[in-house]
Amino acid sequence: MTQDDLKALVGRAVLDHIPDGAVVGVGTGSTVNQFIDALATRKDRIAGAVSSSEASTARLRSHGIRVLETQDVASIPVYIDGADEIDPRGHMIKGGGAALTREKIVADLAERFICICDESKRVAVLGAFPLPVEVVPLAVPRLIRRFAALGGQASVRPGVTTDNGQCVLDVRGLTITDPLALEAEISLWPGVLTVGIFARHRASLCLLGTPGGVVTLDFA
Repeated sequence: MTQDDLKALVGRAVLDHIPDGAVVGVGTGSTVNQFIDALATRKDRIAGAVSSSEASTARLRSHGIRVLETQDVASIPVYIDGADEIDPRGHMIKGGGAALTREKIVADLAERFICICDESKRVAVLGAFPLPVEVVPLAVPRLIRRFAALGGQASVRPGVTTDNGQCVLDVRGLTITDPLALEAEISLWPGVLTVGIFARHRASLCLLGTPGGVVTLDFA
């Protein structure tokens, strides 16, 4: 099976975890695109979706799925999104698609975060994938120095402006053994809008696409 086949597999499998009549939180990325296409086959069984990016919003609406704003809901039962890496405790690195801030906002509304990804995203320790950090451009030089003090090499992702009008730093060379602590520390640095460590908002469940089928990882 190709990587696209595995993404489609988990995109369909996660439909079984969505309650009838629910408003669904929808993430961003290629795996989520497969989920959105699958969700369209059951759009009459949900109340709508809260989207984490303009790209996902456009795809949802193209299928005739109602998109609600965050102010329209106090909470949602489930948020579905992919990951760039996921560790054995459900901590993730996210932001390869530059939607990390809105993804974390929608995840914060959800009772459960269900991660959908292929088996290549499963790691023992986070950090091989460059850590995305959405930042205010004014702070870039200072933040590059702060990451260097942690042993990381940060650089601005070229040609990328987020849906929030900011830039993204990609930080290489980190080995993230305590995701919760590092997420908390970086989040306090002036100029950081969002760090792409999802430890506080870790996955409750992961549906992992493998050549042998979907493997369910439960982190509850």
